[in-house]
Amino acid sequence: MKHLFIVSLAFFYATTTFGQKTLDAILQKYNTQSIPYISVEQLRILQLNKDLILLDTRELEEFETSHIASAKHVGFSTFSIEEISEKNITKETPIVVYCSLGIRSEEVGEKLKKAGFTNVQNLYGGIFEWKNTSYPVFNQKEIETDSVHAFSKPWSKWLEKGTKVYK
Repeated sequence: MKHLFIVSLAFFYATTTFGQKTLDAILQKYNTQSIPYISVEQLRILQLNKDLILLDTRELEEFETSHIASAKHVGFSTFSIEEISEKNITKETPIVVYCSLGIRSEEVGEKLKKAGFTNVQNLYGGIFEWKNTSYPVFNQKEIETDSVHAFSKPWSKWLEKGTKVYK
């Protein structure tokens, strides 16, 4: 009986410590929510708004593999607030930033906020959640694709639909 208890306790510890976390838990771990989230469903509706600016904060090879329609690539490691300022975007224009899950995009959103942009939102779950909801993504030729750049093997577990690409 004592042996069964110890085995059960060890199993419980292993599954809670090493088991798959929820998307909420991952985002809470890495984000401060300094930039409010917008859901993929809300973004889908807002895409009808011509004034919305959608910024893809992933690296260029990720963007070229797959991106959300009308998104502008701004990158993460190469992001420049000066380039955004040069585009004559008003500080009140609705801006949605996204990356794979919403972690890198929060950092870019913070830079936009610090520069005075007042209407910035972060796509909850990023392009992975967008694709998991069966919304379309497009390649560098603006052709709809099933491929999604999965960023890395460990992070790719959050991409449940589509073909995972690693370059």
